[in-house]
Amino acid sequence: MEATAERPIPWRPFLGLTICTLFGWFAFVRGVNVPLLSLVDLGFHELGHLVTYPFPDLVTASMGSITQIAVPFGLAVYFATVRKDSLGFSFCLAWAATSAQNVSVYVADAPFQALPLIGGEHDWAFILGRLSHVDDAAAIAGAVEGIGMVFLAFAAGMCVLELWTTSPR
Repeated sequence: MEATAERPIPWRPFLGLTICTLFGWFAFVRGVNVPLLSLVDLGFHELGHLVTYPFPDLVTASMGSITQIAVPFGLAVYFATVRKDSLGFSFCLAWAATSAQNVSVYVADAPFQALPLIGGEHDWAFILGRLSHVDDAAAIAGAVEGIGMVFLAFAAGMCVLELWTTSPR
């Protein structure tokens, strides 16, 4: 009788799936910021404003939220295409998902302006007001949140696929 060594469950896709689950639980189930990650989001959000300050006000206001989502999304693309790192990809895409959920809350608040802000004008009240679409804030917020859900599902799906293809059978 031949002894066969069982291959262990690959830890990287398992860790990625765990991260996706935790991020999704905070952002989409509980509807709260992911601890610590939300502070990084705030930094990139404000950086988006700072870098585009010389441009028209509408661009500057928009780039905070765009940068907040684009940075982790861009990192996910980098990890997927350049590094071929599925854990880095899943982490960053799940991060982009939570950023999108966070932005959706900000968009939905445009008609009410009730969120506590660190200073200045409410970006989305300004953007949607300038474009005469304040009444569409809920629909736009729903679309942004939906994009976040797609990001999260794709990140988790990639982890499940990798677990499926690399796990012992």
